[in-house]
Amino acid sequence: MLTKLLKPEEFLSKKFTKDNLFDMGKIKITQVKSIIDRPKRQKDTIKALGLRKINQTVEKEATPQILGMVAKVGHLVSVENA
Repeated sequence: MLTKLLKPEEFLSKKFTKDNLFDMGKIKITQVKSIIDRPKRQKDTIKALGLRKINQTVEKEATPQILGMVAKVGHLVSVENA
């Protein structure tokens, strides 16, 4: 199964309303860069997403909270639809 790899900006540019919020499904978040020499807030966000090392992938529900965290560390992760 092929999935298109989305940049966080592309994924977050979609308009989400209360009606389609539950239809969003899941996303796969993969850490692609190290958190060494990053601010503590970014390290904490990566940890809150459940990522611990490079190339680790987690599957999360695409809620506004998760999408906001992905936007903050978009330069450290890649996002795709699950």
